[in-house]
Formats: sequence, structure tokens, C-alpha cells
Amino acid sequence: MPQIAVDAMSGDSGPRTVLLALAGLVKDYPDVQFHLVGDEATLRRELQRSRLRDTEQVQIRHASQVVGMDEAPSQALRGKRDSSMHVAIGLLREGQVDAVVSAGNTGALMALGKVFLRTIPGIDRPAIAAFLPTRKGRVLALDLGANVDCHPEHLLQFAVMGSILFAQVTGTQRPRVGLLNIGSEEIKGNELVKAASALLRQSHLNFIGNVEGSQIYQDGCDVLVCDGFVGNVFLKTSEGLAAMVRQELRASYTQGLYGRMAYLINRPILQKLRRRLDSRQYNGATLLGLNGIIIKSHGNADRLAFARAVEVAIAEARHRLTLEIAKVVQDDLAQVIRNSA
Repeated sequence: MPQIAVDAMSGDSGPRTVLLALAGLVKDYPDVQFHLVGDEATLRRELQRSRLRDTEQVQIRHASQVVGMDEAPSQALRGKRDSSMHVAIGLLREGQVDAVVSAGNTGALMALGKVFLRTIPGIDRPAIAAFLPTRKGRVLALDLGANVDCHPEHLLQFAVMGSILFAQVTGTQRPRVGLLNIGSEEIKGNELVKAASALLRQSHLNFIGNVEGSQIYQDGCDVLVCDGFVGNVFLKTSEGLAAMVRQELRASYTQGLYGRMAYLINRPILQKLRRRLDSRQYNGATLLGLNGIIIKSHGNADRLAFARAVEVAIAEARHRLTLEIAKVVQDDLAQVIRNSA
């Protein structure tokens, strides 16, 4: 029975959204046990409203404090030791749960994870990794914001971890790894990208070379690697573009009689497109590289989006992702180091 700890107090909406999300998940995942971490009195009130019960499948773990979205990571580490985020990660460190889900402060979540879980041997820095839709399927992109400044070795580590995650989740034996760059030619890019490309070519990975931004959503690769600065700009730009497309379509089909008639005719196609472009369907980023599974949800996630983040945690817990990465990463990185010596 997978054990999932849910930081029920963090995020913009607080415990109400979390409980509404879990109300549907307990039916779909009867073999999963959920540990709600937060203020017990508040959670019991929300349990009654959401028609959930404090049962064997849904249990409450009391935590008296909450890490604010604007608090410094150092404050979460030293001044909020009984926060819902701190207690949830503590359960993971002690082996009482298999994964943690939080919609809280990203910096604090990463800091607590690094201090209490440490990184997998052979991994210097954790990366934020998330699946995004493409024309033919999906792509796993990392790093999406955890590491603004990187060394070539870090991008290699991201690629190794991303390949393992993509293979575990999708069943693809040799995922195509691409390096995000300003051109597909080997001579393009800054020194970081060029050096990382050389390391990736020496690895056992299925490295297909540089990938331009225009190729990402055209199924250009399965695993997209970049530093956190580039990755975060790419992610936020993509989310903004998808939102603009949805808004423009809504405006076009609600203006005048012909627009409304066209909407009725095209409604099935438009609904499919809306689901495809709905970022809530892809919520749940993995803090990849830690000795434990932590899933970061958007802070403004609604019940659908938060449920998706919890489902990511369940899938990775079942695949024992951390153990799989630990098995592969040391041998592969050692091989690259030998080849480059």
C-alpha cells in the first residue's frame, strides 16, 4: 500500500482544495493511504465538508505551523520546525511514507528536501522535472527552476535522471534526450551547452543532440535538458501562450451570433483542445535527485490540478523511482568520467 503524505496547509487555497482533490482520489486509488499533514482542528472541519472521514485510508498528522509562500527557506528550516511541510518531509525521511506532495513555497520545499533527505550519491543538485504535452505525446523537461547557474556535469546528471524517470513512467526503453539550445548545430550555444553536449555524447544515453525551442512541442525529444534559468523562462512562457490561446478562442466564439453558432458546431473539437492545453492536467513537478520522492504542485492549484500532482506521487512511489535512479546514476556517471579523462 503506497503511503502518500500531503502538505494540506500550503498553497493559495489551503486545506479545502486539498480535501476536495482527495475526495475523488480515495475512490480511484483504494490501495493508497493518505496522510494529511496540518492543523488537526482545521483538517477535521474540512474533512466533514468534503465528506471524507479520518479512516485507515485517510489519516491526520498534526502540525501547528505553516510555511508562508513568501518566507525565506532559512526561516522554514530554523523557525518553522512544526510546519506542515517540515513534518511531511520528516515522515518521508523516517520511512513512514513513500512520497510527499506540497503546493507550498518552492524554495523552502527544496531546502528542506536537501537538508533532511540529501541527494542521491552521484547527484550534486536536485532538479525540478515535469511532463508537458507535445503533438504526439509528452516531453519531460528539466531543470525548470531549481538551479539558475549550472555546470556541464549538472546537465549530464539531469539527463540521466530524466531518462530513468521517463522510462519508468512511459515504458520507453531508450528515451531520446535533447539539449535545449538556440540551434541544432553542434557549434551553436554558449560554453555550458557545448561542454554538456560533449559529456552527453560520451554517456550511454540516447542523446540526439541540440533541440531548438520550436521543436519541443513537435515531439523533438522525450527528455529535454537545460539549466534552471532557461527552463523556468521556457515553462512560464509556454503557460502564458497556452492561456492566451484559450482566451482568444473564448473571445472569438462568444462574439456575435455567428461566433456562437460556430462554437456549437465545433464544440467537441474545442473541448478536446481545451483539455489538451489545460496546464492543470500536467500539474505536479518532481524534485528529482533527492533521496526521496517530493512532488511540487502549483501554489494556485485547484482540486483537479492538485489531484494530478498527487497522482504523479503515487505513480513514482509505485515505480520506486529513487531506488531506480540510485542503481543507474553512479555507474553511468563513472563511465563518462573515465571516457573524458
